[in-house]
Amino acid sequence: MGVGAFMEPLVVVTLLFGGTWVNRNTEYRIFDRRRSANSSPRSTSPDSIGSGASSPRSTTTLLDRASSPSLLTSQEPKWRKRELRFFGLRKEVVSPNTRRFEGYFLSRLLKKFPFLVEAWYWALIYWVYQLGRAFTAVTMVENTVDIARRHALQIIHLEERLKIFWELPIQHWFLKHPFIMHWTNRIYSFIHIPGTILFLVGLYYYTTTRNRLDLPLPNKARGEADGSPAGPKLYAARRRTMAVCNLLAFIVFTLWPCMPPRLLSDPDVPGAVGKEARSYGFVDTVHGAEGESSVWTQNKFCNQYAAMPSLHFGYSLLIGMTICTLPLASQHRRARTLPVRLTRSRTLRLRLPTARRLLCLIIGIAYPLTILLAIIATANHFVLDAVAGACVCALAWTGNRVLLNLLPLEDYFLLLVRIHKPERRVIGYDGEEEGDSIEDTWDTRAISPIKGAVID
Repeated sequence: MGVGAFMEPLVVVTLLFGGTWVNRNTEYRIFDRRRSANSSPRSTSPDSIGSGASSPRSTTTLLDRASSPSLLTSQEPKWRKRELRFFGLRKEVVSPNTRRFEGYFLSRLLKKFPFLVEAWYWALIYWVYQLGRAFTAVTMVENTVDIARRHALQIIHLEERLKIFWELPIQHWFLKHPFIMHWTNRIYSFIHIPGTILFLVGLYYYTTTRNRLDLPLPNKARGEADGSPAGPKLYAARRRTMAVCNLLAFIVFTLWPCMPPRLLSDPDVPGAVGKEARSYGFVDTVHGAEGESSVWTQNKFCNQYAAMPSLHFGYSLLIGMTICTLPLASQHRRARTLPVRLTRSRTLRLRLPTARRLLCLIIGIAYPLTILLAIIATANHFVLDAVAGACVCALAWTGNRVLLNLLPLEDYFLLLVRIHKPERRVIGYDGEEEGDSIEDTWDTRAISPIKGAVID
């Protein structure tokens, strides 16, 4: 694992910063002291007045505020209203309005490179999850290992009753083909994290960057967009889905630890349980002498008994479903019709998908299937682990909006660090401007100090 110890984190960092550069705001200048004549009106702040730096704002929003003293950032309302929802209950709360910090340097930096916010979100989601796993790993007692082994055997017994105990024949086939097994090990070890980040970068670019009203696109006039009509709300929903996946998975493997198949062949386990576990003959192909172990899967802080559910498959299913169902730009949605003559009087018309839709379907189906084969062939997960991962993905997909209740906490955090998240003007499903914020919020109104009016 020598070279991989620094190469794998380097790949992740490269993808994150590469995504930051690709999704940068090409029209915005952090240290620009000049006010462009053809740009929209700009708000000022104590920082921007002193430095000459300014931040572009939505023309519509500024016109609405033209007669209000709150046009100046220094006079922005200090509070905003947000609505919390939980099991049908609704409650309106007040949280800080960080827009008054948009002229500060870090806010301008994020406006130039808005994907830095997404890199922060990803790091927060990933490392909170990994620190949770690390805590369970270092505090694990020997009894937990025995419990995890018994749970793994219970899964095998259940799969045998359901006639889905396919792990052994699948691994035996791959072991007979060393070249395929070698690349399968690599797919398991090196695709999960980089593939997820690459998906987030691409989805952000297609749903958000390509829909920016204030960015020029190749061969298009300013204000035209050719990204997904779903807009940035789709990206925000998928990012929240991943966070909820991590939360649900952490709860499951903490309450119900499960040993992966590859660890059942431990020769040092005595008694009937150890004998039964070894009788299946699972081979650890990833961490063996000729394996392709990863720095992410082999360290002392990695919880080896978190096989249930499989987030490898849960994430891949989330990615695949998103790609398959991704709303395409209008020029890529025009399906062709192929007439098939059945009889002289009857003609069947087959509706064929466009080339881009067909490509989305191929990638969206092939990716989770490839990961599914990899996790089983390498003996890292059971079939039911993948089923549980799919269930976690489905629950997170439908219930991810619960994380919107944390937005007031984020507002207070941004108040402490004096940062305003970047805002953007984008095109939505109906072809109209959706507003400033990428986050699909329930209520982001700011309370104006002028007669208590509500703006935005």
